[in-house]
Amino acid sequence: MGIGELARRTGVSERSLRYYEQQGLLAAERTSGGQRRYPERAVHRVIRVQELFAAGLCSAKIVELLPCIRDEDGGPSEVATPWLLADLAVERARLDRMIAQLESTREVLDQVIDAATGDSPEAREGERAA
Repeated sequence: MGIGELARRTGVSERSLRYYEQQGLLAAERTSGGQRRYPERAVHRVIRVQELFAAGLCSAKIVELLPCIRDEDGGPSEVATPWLLADLAVERARLDRMIAQLESTREVLDQVIDAATGDSPEAREGERAA
C-alpha cells in the first residue's frame, strides 16, 4: 500500500510516517518510480509505535524495543536486554507517578465542583449509580 493509504488506515499523517521511516521505526520498499510501498503488517506497526509514543517513550527507545515485541503476524521477537528492561521499568514508574498526580488533580477538581455547586461527594456518587 502507498503512504496515503497507510496514513488513512492508521490516522497518522504522511509526514509522521516519513519521520517514522527516518527514525528506523517503519520500513518501506520503493517502486522504480521512488514511491513508498508498505506491507499490510505496517498498519499494526504504526499503531504499536503510536501506543509507545503515547506511553511517553522517545523514538530512540522505541527503535530498541520494537524488535522485542511480537508483531501481529506472530513473528519471532528478540529478547530484551537487561538495560532495555531497566529503562522500561523507569518509564513505567514515571507513568505510575503521572497517574497518581492526575488522580490527585481529579480529586481537587471534584472538591472545587462540589463547593461551587453545593453537591456532596455522596450525592454525586448516587447520581452516577442511578
